[in-house]
Amino acid sequence: MVDEQKPGEPEEVVAGDAAEAPAEAAEAGAEHNPEQLVALLEDARNKADEHWNQSLRLQAEIDNLRKRNERDLANAHKFALEKFVAELLPVKDSLEMGLAAATEGEAIDPVKLQEGTELTLKMLGSALEKFGVQQVDPNGEKFNPEFHEAMSMQERADVEPNTVVAVIQKGYLLNERLVRPAMVMVSKAAS
Repeated sequence: MVDEQKPGEPEEVVAGDAAEAPAEAAEAGAEHNPEQLVALLEDARNKADEHWNQSLRLQAEIDNLRKRNERDLANAHKFALEKFVAELLPVKDSLEMGLAAATEGEAIDPVKLQEGTELTLKMLGSALEKFGVQQVDPNGEKFNPEFHEAMSMQERADVEPNTVVAVIQKGYLLNERLVRPAMVMVSKAAS
């Protein structure tokens, strides 16, 4: 049974006819206005060329950015310790001056030598602190295996068991991370 189309109603398009409709419209348009189709084609080509050029420029920018980031990263790794070294050089100079004064000649003043060594040690300590190095000196504290390494145990009645009674070698943290544990002697209960 075929449905009749009433006047003023749009024509129904069947699925198979939908693909043919634009092609027929294009053929009809080509027959009627080829200049318009040529203009549309040129416009489409111009837009395609413009998009292609934008794509090439963006690709070049991405490549340049990648190369710049690789170069910056390489320089960051290469010169990461530059500021730290600059802080340590005065300490080295001070040690060299102290050694020269100690080996130089006649009268070595032990008080001045000790004073110079203390100042040099203070310079080194402040340089280390400036870069996040903290000293772990747990004398008198409770033994903590995360930051301390027990070298021996000592029977002590005057302190609680598991207390650090002597620090053999101080430990160090770098930005809250353990670099070297403190080597300690720990108390144990008297038998």
